[in-house]
Amino acid sequence: MNNLKAVFTFGWPYLRQYKGRLLVGLIFGMIYGLSSGSFIWATRTLTARLEPNAAQVEEGISKAEGKKLHPEKKTKIQFEFLRAYQQKADDLKVKIETAIDPWLPKAGLDLDWRMIVGGLLFLPFLVSIRSVADYLSSYCMGWVSERVINDLRVDVLSKLNTLSLDFFNRSTTGDMLTRVNVDTGNLHRALKVGSEDLVKESISVVGVLLVLCLIDWRLTAFSLLFLPACMLPLLILGNKARRASRAGRKASVSQNSLLIELLSNIRVVKAFNLEALQIKRYRDYAKQLVHHGMKGVQAKEMVNPIIEIISMLGLGMLVVYIFWSKQTVHDLVGFLTGLALFFVPIKKLANIHILFQQASAGVDRLIEILSEQPSVKESASPKAIAGFQSSLILDNVSFSYGNQLVLTNVSLKIPRGFKLGVAGESGSGKSTLVNLLYRFYDPTRGSIQFDGVDLRDASITDLRQQMALVSQEIALFDSTVAENIECGKLGASRAEIEAAARAAFAHDFISELPNGYDTRIGERGVTLSGGQRQRIAIARAFIRNAPILVLDEATASLDSQSEAEVQAAIEKLEENRTVICVAHRLSTLKSMDSIIVMSRGEIVEQGSFAELLEHRSLFAAMANRQGISAENVAQKV
Repeated sequence: MNNLKAVFTFGWPYLRQYKGRLLVGLIFGMIYGLSSGSFIWATRTLTARLEPNAAQVEEGISKAEGKKLHPEKKTKIQFEFLRAYQQKADDLKVKIETAIDPWLPKAGLDLDWRMIVGGLLFLPFLVSIRSVADYLSSYCMGWVSERVINDLRVDVLSKLNTLSLDFFNRSTTGDMLTRVNVDTGNLHRALKVGSEDLVKESISVVGVLLVLCLIDWRLTAFSLLFLPACMLPLLILGNKARRASRAGRKASVSQNSLLIELLSNIRVVKAFNLEALQIKRYRDYAKQLVHHGMKGVQAKEMVNPIIEIISMLGLGMLVVYIFWSKQTVHDLVGFLTGLALFFVPIKKLANIHILFQQASAGVDRLIEILSEQPSVKESASPKAIAGFQSSLILDNVSFSYGNQLVLTNVSLKIPRGFKLGVAGESGSGKSTLVNLLYRFYDPTRGSIQFDGVDLRDASITDLRQQMALVSQEIALFDSTVAENIECGKLGASRAEIEAAARAAFAHDFISELPNGYDTRIGERGVTLSGGQRQRIAIARAFIRNAPILVLDEATASLDSQSEAEVQAAIEKLEENRTVICVAHRLSTLKSMDSIIVMSRGEIVEQGSFAELLEHRSLFAAMANRQGISAENVAQKV
């Protein structure tokens, strides 16, 4: 019950948007449930009319004339309220049977046209009501659940987009995919199948009980004694299913993460003959998934046999009691039919309990992700940034991803139109500096000011609109060339896109593609060479036309020919812009106005390219390893 409440509490904000269609679905579900009782009554009625016994006919006529209960039956009813209930139940049965009496065949009477029509349409009419209600209930609930899950998935993805980079650094892609797809999928089944059956089968139980009470309330009360015996194993198996679902979810996350790693690094896997190792790892996770999956299947599939055994044991005892008490044949048939119909929804409700137990494990994970808060939050009243006017200033900035500082007391001023180079060994803090400028993280100490405005007080969207990024990790999407370039300026015209491509020296090779600018380039641009991908990224920076250009190892992964082509495009892009160029290949920093050299999170050197070579310190040592020296530079000059 707690898990059922948790699932609906979580889902209600989404369900209430479609409460009109949801209400219609619930109403038809109730009609379907109540119609279950009509089959018990129909079975009892038809069976009674098969008996060629004048006493049966006389019974119906005498009740219709308003005769009271037989004195022998009166003696069996000991309490006034039960006597009143029994009287009303008998009166209702008389009214219904009197109304339909002319329309149904009866043993000992000749058939007329009304009996023929009634005999032909009696059961189809009842089934039609039940079937139409079932279809409309299922359709409405399916309509609602599909939209609820779609809204939920969009909300989860939107939430992920609001979170800061530190969340993604501690999470795995497999885990996020599992939350978006698997966890919402389990909730979808619970809302679509579980909610629908919860209403229909619950009302079916009520409807069947009402009809059984009309037949004989004492037998009905005796039958209900077996319900607690059905509930105990249900609770045990439900908890078992929940534990299996939680463990299976962990194995699924690991398996998905491994699959993503395998597909993303397939070249390395093949190059190092790692196929067998990766398959073994995948198989190990698959075994865990199968193990926990079978635990869930075991818990779910044990429900029906247990309930059937308990119900049949109770039914056997009931049959003995019915014969002992000398009930009529039609009452016996009607009651046994009712019990059969009673335990069918009970079994379905038991399976629904297991379904909601499994869904609740995913709901916990969805609640966790939706309640996650970004570490970088925009100010309640952010200051707008219309452009870049004066300078970027880092004032005594320190930053730590954990306990160890990555940047320590970095102070720096970057005037408008200035070209700053950033050099240093791997792990010196270069990329962290870029992350702080984009406000992917906030400084642990100190501040960064954009035209005198602390980045914590500025609009994040406006801030990033002032910068264009070209990085070593080229991010292209599985869409057309034009759409990838347009990412720099959404809504750009085709003329603007082509102009940006020409400026990036990309127009010629794009024109040679099968569909030109409308050619899909595949996931991560796999159909293009490294130099081509980088020039599309530069075209994206061109069309953004931002005043600040950030180059983060933009040519580090290119060969010499591609680097020369891309470097020409970069130099054109740098014109009339403020440039922050992070580079491992120091030759790309020659045109910078000033270069800072970082080591262990601190600025240890600063000066022009020639000055740093002359100092013969860290920068000069790094340059020497790349075949660059002050003498070589002087000779070329």
